[in-house]
Amino acid sequence: MTKSIVCLQPLTPSQQAKIREAAPGYTLELGSAKEPDLQQLASAEIVIGWAKGVGEALLDGESQLRWVQSWSAGIDKMPLQCLQERGVLLTTASGVHAEPIAAVIFGFILSFTRNLHKAVLNQSKREWHSYGNETELSGKTAVIFGTGAIGGETARIAKAFRMKTVGVSRTGKPAAEFNEVFQISQWQDAVSQGDFVINTLPLTDDTHHLFNAAVFSAFKEGSYYINIGRGGTTHTGDLIEALQSGHIRGAGLDVFETEPLPQDHPLWGMEQVIITPHSAGNTDRYTDRIVDIITENLKSYIATGSPSLNKVDYSQQY
Repeated sequence: MTKSIVCLQPLTPSQQAKIREAAPGYTLELGSAKEPDLQQLASAEIVIGWAKGVGEALLDGESQLRWVQSWSAGIDKMPLQCLQERGVLLTTASGVHAEPIAAVIFGFILSFTRNLHKAVLNQSKREWHSYGNETELSGKTAVIFGTGAIGGETARIAKAFRMKTVGVSRTGKPAAEFNEVFQISQWQDAVSQGDFVINTLPLTDDTHHLFNAAVFSAFKEGSYYINIGRGGTTHTGDLIEALQSGHIRGAGLDVFETEPLPQDHPLWGMEQVIITPHSAGNTDRYTDRIVDIITENLKSYIATGSPSLNKVDYSQQY
């Protein structure tokens, strides 16, 4: 019986060839996340990507599904409990986004320190105006929640600006590019140091509304908050209050509790906030990078029965 891989995302001929080469004995079929073919999916052993409504075919008793390779790093919208109960392996695209997201993070940081966001607004009004409060990054501290691929790349760049880097993770284990790392339970000791507090965390039961009034009140006066992780990790109302009070000087936000951000939302009107539309991870190199992850995982899966990269621990929800 032929074993089937179904990919719900578009692939170039060369990308298809790489996957087929890594998985001899398997067929590769291209599907569509927008219009998934449930009959096609019902016979798939491996599915690349996910889509609304595919659970009906993939999680019933007749399904051949053994492994899902997510097309994204975030998996909070996937049926994790059902996948776990079925014994389905799940891997993510973690690492694909590190370079573009780190670039966006520093886009926010440089805009705030050099008033570039205000300069763009002034240009649209043909106003020649300098604010006189521009600063530098040397000697500043970046506190980064999440010491994985995105956090590590951000810390590496911060070091090039001669910044101090403080990491926050579940374990608190030392990590490359970080001067020190705290456990997430020690958040107060970490955020109190930060000139910039950067949130790269996934959304889990433990991280939901982690950034709330208590945490924001522990921020250094006049610091900045950047969130490129998941919107649900932040209590939006508490963030707005901290911004309005001036305790937090500004925020760079790529993700929100409600997306798209409603047009009447107060964040739109705050000049100390820079908003991007959940686009920080976008890059023209995305598919090539995820295909590299897929091919390595396929080789491992065929050799050992388990993919080797980015395997999800269901107990941690990431």
